[in-house]
Amino acid sequence: MFTIDRASIFWSYLSPGQKGLIETGVYLYEDLQKHPDLRITDYSYLVFPFAKAYEGFLKQLFVDLKFISREKFESDSFRIGKALNPSLEKRMRGESVYDKLVAHSGDPRLADKLWEMWKQGRNLLFHYFPHNLKAITLPEAETVIEDMINLIETTVTETNVIAAVKS
Repeated sequence: MFTIDRASIFWSYLSPGQKGLIETGVYLYEDLQKHPDLRITDYSYLVFPFAKAYEGFLKQLFVDLKFISREKFESDSFRIGKALNPSLEKRMRGESVYDKLVAHSGDPRLADKLWEMWKQGRNLLFHYFPHNLKAITLPEAETVIEDMINLIETTVTETNVIAAVKS
């Protein structure tokens, strides 16, 4: 299962609110380990605090790398799903964070991973579709959480965002 290295660079980058969400997620997971409940049919609830922290992380990353303004960061209208979507038509991508990430790194792989995690760890889990109730097993939840934590850590390193914040 996932581990959180509280002495890591990625942990030092997270805001207190993001850390609190991750701590809540760890608590929920550890509580489930102590008190298993076979009646649970969907473990998406374990992913939720991590997904919320991931959203906060992405917004913080985007403002720190100057991909979005502080105003946009603080607004209620900025949408990660729109800004990070590589499939949005070019004419609608004036504020595309995806394009800015690709230009920053010179490679679309990180931007693609961030987008895929957004879809996998948030959009597909937390929307209700009557024809497709996306329930996940405990091992699936563990994998999503671990992948999300690893991607945050990788992103902090690959974007060199801590140096951008200090300059």
